[in-house]
Amino acid sequence: MTERISDAEHAVMEVLWDESPLTAQEVAERVPADRDWTVNTVKTLLGRLLAKAIIAHEEDGRRYRYRPLVAREDYVSGESKKLIDRLFGGRLTPLVAHLAERDELTRDDIAEIEALLKELKQ
Repeated sequence: MTERISDAEHAVMEVLWDESPLTAQEVAERVPADRDWTVNTVKTLLGRLLAKAIIAHEEDGRRYRYRPLVAREDYVSGESKKLIDRLFGGRLTPLVAHLAERDELTRDDIAEIEALLKELKQ
């Protein structure tokens, strides 16, 4: 995916990644209530995502049903790589060190990282 998506567009994508295809009304009903968005706001965001070729739509009578063209895993992978490249020179170790130095890693986080490293070594 070459185009970045905004936080608002990401909220719409989370809905579509969880369930699709959906109409604009259905998306609006599933976006977190604290967003307090109207259907028109959701339609604007869907239009932006269509223009970026991140979603597609199909006609269903007088409505459109929207679905993602980018998988959540692919999006997360791309965004993670961009973050690590931009802030840590493409290296993961400085990110983990940064989090550890600021006590951002819980005991559970450390245990999960240790288990992952153990699995990767096998």
